[in-house]
Amino acid sequence: MTDILITNTKVFYNNILQPGEIQINDGKIQRIAKNITSADPDLLIDAKGALTIPAGIDVHVHFREPGMVKKEDWYTGSCSAAAGGTTTVIEHPNTIPPTISKSSFKEKLKLANRKSVIDFGINGGVTKNLESLSLLWELGVTSFGEIFMAESTGGLNINEEDFSEALGIIKELNAVACIHAEDENIRLENEKLLKNDLSPNSHSRIRSNLCEGIAVQNALEVIAEKGTRSHFCHISTLDALGLIRKEAYVAKNEGRESKVTCETAPHHLFLSTRDWDRLGTFGKMNPPLRDRRNVKALMNAVNDGTVNAIASDHAPHSEFDKDLDIRSAPSGVPGVETLMPLMLMAVKKNLLPIGRMIEVTSRNPARIFGLDTKHSKGVFAEGYDADLIIVDTHTAAPIKADKLHSKAGWTPFENMDAIFPNMTISKGEVIWDGELIAEKGRGKFLEGNGYTEKK
Repeated sequence: MTDILITNTKVFYNNILQPGEIQINDGKIQRIAKNITSADPDLLIDAKGALTIPAGIDVHVHFREPGMVKKEDWYTGSCSAAAGGTTTVIEHPNTIPPTISKSSFKEKLKLANRKSVIDFGINGGVTKNLESLSLLWELGVTSFGEIFMAESTGGLNINEEDFSEALGIIKELNAVACIHAEDENIRLENEKLLKNDLSPNSHSRIRSNLCEGIAVQNALEVIAEKGTRSHFCHISTLDALGLIRKEAYVAKNEGRESKVTCETAPHHLFLSTRDWDRLGTFGKMNPPLRDRRNVKALMNAVNDGTVNAIASDHAPHSEFDKDLDIRSAPSGVPGVETLMPLMLMAVKKNLLPIGRMIEVTSRNPARIFGLDTKHSKGVFAEGYDADLIIVDTHTAAPIKADKLHSKAGWTPFENMDAIFPNMTISKGEVIWDGELIAEKGRGKFLEGNGYTEKK
């Protein structure tokens, strides 16, 4: 492997943004210091005063393979991630076939090993396959879910009884349950009330704040009963944030660590119901766009620690697929390539500090899913994987779909300002330098904590 020395850079180290140099040997961070004179690198990178920070870890992507390769595949999805400064992803199970058995897991793993240019984990699906969860854990899934409490893309939603039983099994495995919290009864009731309303913004009213809040409340009751470590996906409302914040407060007062973490998505932080007129059905996702009051509350929750992680929920569909009426158009938007650039822009706009941005895009995602202790991910320190991006924070530019690398060919963030990395480094290898220079299949499968060799 190429040994690297990055000079003339700024680093966020020991909670301070300061000048520094980074020595990389055998894919690991060997040393971080103000001046490193003893190194004899194969590659010297002069950052020219730019910032070097940990690359993104996106714990919620849908790369669509197997079964939907016209929308995305492991190569294009991982290239898109690399170009945006993300070097590790966790892929979710609603592909065709869904990742709910040994055969479907093996099929997806084979494709990912052959095509991904970045490191990856694979989540196991939870539906009527409760007897298979233990085997999936031993095969190496990162965690379980997203577990759909209401109908969504892929048809993997489960009823209350199966949800409770699944969380009990996941607790016994000492795994993490990833929960998509929307209440099916409320969704169906609202859909009936609004059956004649085909305006795009009706989607936000069908999957209302209450729809998410009730689902989170019900899930928290099961989590408390079973004791399952649980991670709420793409939280989008004030209602849900209040419940999660309360759980953390109670846990702290009782002197215990909360079993609950949560993420939000860039489309919930940087878009709102005001964007329905611009996006139309291209703005359809689950949970849906929220009003500005909820958007502001989400950014506050990122800053106060209630939201632990930012994940893209990258869910690409073609323009042809999305250009339908609001009921027929599929839910989901592309976002893996724009996650880090949008978050860096948020730092530039003083919406959150650089240290907090690094926590929610790298450190916390690694910690929640065990990627730090098992795979040396997400920590900017000696001995950890050299997964880094070099960023000139003065080079903000509008996002343009024709410059992105997903098969989707469009983005809900068109013309929004962002800061893209000059360089992406994965395990000490430069994989993006204004163009993709990574070999197909170089990415490594990151086995989950339950992995048993020879399964």
